[in-house]
Amino acid sequence: MESPKKLFPILDRFLLGGLGCGVFGICILLGAFVYIWQNPPRPQPTAMQTPPGLVDLSSVTAASTVITSTPGVATPAPTFVLTITPTQQGTLPVTVIPSPIPQFDNSPPAGKIVFTCFINQIDQICLMNADGSERKQLTDFEGTSFYASFSPDGQTIYFSSRNTGTYEIYSMNLRGRGLKRLTRNIGSLYAPELSPDADQVIFTNNTEGMQRIWLMRADGNNPHALSTGPEDIDPTWSPDSSLIAFASARTGQRQLYVMDKDGSNVRQITNLNDMGGRSTWSPNGTQLAFYAGPAGDHNIYVINLDGTGLVQLTNGGDNLGPSWAPDGDWITFTSFRDGNNEIYIMHPDGTGVTRLTNNPVSDWQPRWGR
Repeated sequence: MESPKKLFPILDRFLLGGLGCGVFGICILLGAFVYIWQNPPRPQPTAMQTPPGLVDLSSVTAASTVITSTPGVATPAPTFVLTITPTQQGTLPVTVIPSPIPQFDNSPPAGKIVFTCFINQIDQICLMNADGSERKQLTDFEGTSFYASFSPDGQTIYFSSRNTGTYEIYSMNLRGRGLKRLTRNIGSLYAPELSPDADQVIFTNNTEGMQRIWLMRADGNNPHALSTGPEDIDPTWSPDSSLIAFASARTGQRQLYVMDKDGSNVRQITNLNDMGGRSTWSPNGTQLAFYAGPAGDHNIYVINLDGTGLVQLTNGGDNLGPSWAPDGDWITFTSFRDGNNEIYIMHPDGTGVTRLTNNPVSDWQPRWGR
């Protein structure tokens, strides 16, 4: 047996060596812990079953639908159909419709707008750019002048005036010059419009106690009745000159009608209360815009030519007399929404409403030209 003096150094070496190994081991453990903490193991994916009634999106493939736009027709938001390859019972097909996209761009409106302006207590004919700029007065008659419209090329204006005592039809250029009187003493004449093929002028004739649609050559020759009345008003040509839309109370309550250019094949388009008068064709000839509603609360509507697809574009403000822009992106109209008849524009889906005029007296009856 060794003496205590010899035991203590041996014990000391043993304890120190064991302590050193322990500290070293602890350091290794702490390092491993820190590494694992900073780099946790990623769980391996496990197969999961889709509950009945839900879609397994791992089997989805997308097929896109290309949408093309037609001037004057609201373009629908595109629909993307997801084709599902069923992987188990209960998987359902899905149709995903993204958020609606703007149907019309924000480019400035093009062309010109002719309208009736109230000057010194007399209705006159005024003209402005389609953005409301460069307003100018074209007529300075002693009698009312109103119901203006453009020729197809946008260079001539047709209108009605009682400057001579009775309402006759006139034409003039965009500077208010080259004035021509086209009619003489065949009645009280309103709402003239030259056909898109520039061949004939359609208008309303109030004579013999009846309002009827009349037709004449572009130079005023051969005026004759086209409809039978008793209240047929505000005619307007289709873009291809083959049809005429007009308002009529022939069945007792005024409605919107369409007939062939020779007056045949009359058919009723609307069945509404309080139908208005002046209407307008979409440039592609598939829709009509018009106004309807009780006095003081008219609104603008669009409808398909077959009487389907009725859509209300305005809501309050007493809105009248729409006219479609030649490019199909805008409709101009009169509104009393700000306490006075002013001229506005909007897209054919009712968006983008913009006020063009701001006068203490009425601006109304706008018609759009090139």
